[in-house]
Amino acid sequence: MPLDRKQAAARLTELRREIDHHAHRYYVLDDPVISDGEYDRLFRELLDLEAAWPELISPDSPSLRVGGAVLAGFTTVAHRLPMLSLENVVSVAGIEDFEQRMRRFLGADAALSYVAEPKLDGLAVELVYEDGLLVLAATRGDGRRGEDISANIRTMPMIPLRLRNDKGKPPPLLEVRGEVFMDRAAFAALNHRRFLDKEPLFANPRNAAAGSLRQLDPMIAAGRSLDFYPYGVAEADSLGLDRHSEVMLRLTDFGFKVNPHVRTCDDIAAVAAHFSRLAGLRSTLPYEIDGMVVKVDSLELQARLGVKTRSPRWAVAWKFPAVQATTVLHAVEFSVGRTGAVTPVAALKPVEIGGVTVSRASLHNVTELRRKDLRLGDTVLIQRAGDVIPEVVKAVTENRDGSQEPVTVPETCPVCGTTLELPEDEVILRCPSLACPAQKLRALAHFCGKNGLDIEGLGARAVEQLFEAGLIADVVDLFSLKKQDLETLPGWGAKSAAKAITALEKAGMTRMSRLLTALGIRFVGEVTGSLLEKHFKTIERLAAADFEQLAAIEGIGPQIAKSVVDFFADPGNRERIAALQKNGIKLQPPDESGALLAGKVFLFTGSLRISRSEAKTRVLELGGQVVSALSRRVDYLVCGEKPGSKRDKAIAAGVTVLSETEFIDLIA
Repeated sequence: MPLDRKQAAARLTELRREIDHHAHRYYVLDDPVISDGEYDRLFRELLDLEAAWPELISPDSPSLRVGGAVLAGFTTVAHRLPMLSLENVVSVAGIEDFEQRMRRFLGADAALSYVAEPKLDGLAVELVYEDGLLVLAATRGDGRRGEDISANIRTMPMIPLRLRNDKGKPPPLLEVRGEVFMDRAAFAALNHRRFLDKEPLFANPRNAAAGSLRQLDPMIAAGRSLDFYPYGVAEADSLGLDRHSEVMLRLTDFGFKVNPHVRTCDDIAAVAAHFSRLAGLRSTLPYEIDGMVVKVDSLELQARLGVKTRSPRWAVAWKFPAVQATTVLHAVEFSVGRTGAVTPVAALKPVEIGGVTVSRASLHNVTELRRKDLRLGDTVLIQRAGDVIPEVVKAVTENRDGSQEPVTVPETCPVCGTTLELPEDEVILRCPSLACPAQKLRALAHFCGKNGLDIEGLGARAVEQLFEAGLIADVVDLFSLKKQDLETLPGWGAKSAAKAITALEKAGMTRMSRLLTALGIRFVGEVTGSLLEKHFKTIERLAAADFEQLAAIEGIGPQIAKSVVDFFADPGNRERIAALQKNGIKLQPPDESGALLAGKVFLFTGSLRISRSEAKTRVLELGGQVVSALSRRVDYLVCGEKPGSKRDKAIAAGVTVLSETEFIDLIA
């Protein structure tokens, strides 16, 4: 039966309340209590009712999240109080000087404590709420005037359209300030879509976030996966609080998601410790940060310290070392990996980034090289985020003067001369020859290395030496080595040769999962190897499995299934495994009887004192499983030093968190 106007208004009020409640649990608390399908049904009912009764649409309706009419342009609006910038420091000495300046202003005995929070690399915005309702959103602009981006901000589900009042009524006027950003995964997905659509790519997540907020079509902004963290309010007097840390807690009461890495610090030493902690976490965070903002916690002291022309006296930005720089591209070299992948590497004029001198950088693959239209002699922007290999971001085309030359991509393998291939569904150029010396050498190094059988004494340099001496050409040859073969080589002796032979004998007593990983089957790592071992028990059964059997296993999928089938379809690979088992490999059968960790799923994060490889091996030996990402399947998260955001997410999801000591006690 159709609803009358009064019934429709009541139902809409209830739907808005329910949808707001569930959106808050999903986007802010990361703790949904209904399925996506149930949420979609509520939203569909809301849209249908609002279509039937358009006069009942309210300014805080969740329907505004999906975007409205295309804007004619952005209007400029004034900030009631200026949005100031921050002074920067780049060292412990700089942050100590910041404190001394405040003590000179306030007096040497001033009781200073601080709030330290990640400095997100995004776009600063101001959200204006009147009687709890969002009435305006604006960019920082020049600090005094910004652009009205209200229509785009309303599409972001983690930003309240109406402040929650579960723990107290919001003040008549509240101006919330924070950072709109795009996380790494959303940025990569956006650039991938733009690449497929032949659109210019964004240089970094900050540019992507800014470009998304300045779309005249709110529907486009709604599809860009933007996120938001508040960092304060323009004026806290109306909240009746004493400290900035209390303001941040109050913002969570109002329905905002506050960054989990905000910390209250009793002194400047604690500030420095948190800076080191954030620097260690930086590469593991799902979003970009370029430093840490340090603020005096006391609002009274903030008021006494006041502001200068462009920045407050009570806050400072402690920046990380630069991770981007420009330099000159001298040459592009092409190397061949163990799977035949031909990878271009940029040879650069040496430049310092973040305290490290960089002269080489990854270009990923030839498809990426062509897309970036790099030329020899170009000025290029390179970046080094965390501890990853430096990469070339783009050419600075404005600096071209006509002397730059195109990069010639080889048609034949630079090592063996075989004609290279670029399959239609791939972006990586490959050498198809299994006899290619470069592939054989890298396959040998992988087999012996940490991600293979981890054979002590046979690191990459030692393997290369044995390869060049003609002692090994394939992994099977490793188990035919004799002590006398090694001890006469340069740098070797009787003792090191004996240790290597003993290590080979020990490595031969291994698990099927470890051997599969060592053989270098594409897409098969430790986790996939353990899944295959658990399902098939023997390598003979695995070799006989067809695509359908493999693809049906949870966690395998069609890509891995095809790779495994193709590997065992090659007679040479079957012969290699048979020879390994005959000459030195003794596969240990999985013992699942009364296994201590049977059915338990483990995830490791942070730096462990024992090796990650040993920890995973012990779990597998005791009947457990190891995964590489947090999900509802995980029973235990084992945390070493600098565990990153996984620890917080695991606690929120109810996953048992173990220290390394507790893990060792568990498996002892």
